[in-house]
Amino acid sequence: VQLQASGGGLVQAGGSLRLSCAASGNIAGIRIMGWYRQAPGKQRELLALIFNNHETTYADSVKGRFTISRDSAQNTLYLQMNSLKPEDTAVYYCAATIGTGDDYWGQGTLVTVSS
Repeated sequence: VQLQASGGGLVQAGGSLRLSCAASGNIAGIRIMGWYRQAPGKQRELLALIFNNHETTYADSVKGRFTISRDSAQNTLYLQMNSLKPEDTAVYYCAATIGTGDDYWGQGTLVTVSS
């Protein structure tokens, strides 16, 4: 599985961004997809997961502000981010878990939220 994240950039606090993650390769083997982020000096943080049955789960830090979705026809994962805060500044990564339990990661896209 290959993942290509895009959509990061600079946005003012209170603004919105939508991240995309294009998947290719063994798409049929994907069981879970998710978004993570890593801020400077901090550990990587799980933000949201979406399962093959379309169920979703969110970290408390983004619940109500971020929405994860997946367009299976276009093999693309999205993260709609609203009401952005300066503390949301980080490199955002998409990931996929296949049936064997192996994880695959995209290259990351930088989101900077100015105050």
